[in-house]
Amino acid sequence: MRLRLIKEPFDNPDYIFELKHDGFRAVVYLQNGECKLISRNLKNLRFESLKLALAKLAVKNTIIDGEICCLDERGVSQFDQLLNRKAEPVLYAFDLLWLDDEDLRRLPLVERKSRLAALVQANNCERILYAQHVEGEGKRMFEEICALDLEGIVAKRRLGIYKDDGNAWLKVKNRSYSQDEGRHELLSLKK
Repeated sequence: MRLRLIKEPFDNPDYIFELKHDGFRAVVYLQNGECKLISRNLKNLRFESLKLALAKLAVKNTIIDGEICCLDERGVSQFDQLLNRKAEPVLYAFDLLWLDDEDLRRLPLVERKSRLAALVQANNCERILYAQHVEGEGKRMFEEICALDLEGIVAKRRLGIYKDDGNAWLKVKNRSYSQDEGRHELLSLKK
């Protein structure tokens, strides 16, 4: 599922709203005790300690969509720490696409998230965190994340299926986000 940038937050009972974590988007493939992390550009991501931790989840096979982040002592994503590998990353899991031979992509998002929450809780792994959400109140959530200097929010249809059909998830960025300052230069130096 792609993220489409929009300018303003909105309220709508048909949507859930999540914090936009500042990291690398990854789809996690777990099968037979092995883990692959694949970027949105279909590149293998090399976060070996995270892959080892996720490979221990008690599942036969699963596919999880999430964001790889490094968190500070307050639980706030720190992109520089992730980019420069200064801390151990975690996975903020926000969607469950497949679980133990069952394709979940046609289920409503809220059902997939419910199953994901149960999976995360049952496994008690410190390296995977469930991405919480609020229902309907995007404007208030956006105000709160801006006050906390966080990156933004993502809006998703609560009954939406997982199909990239142009009905993308929507993101609203905090225009004053302090970690965005100088980011373009930082990323161009890494190339």
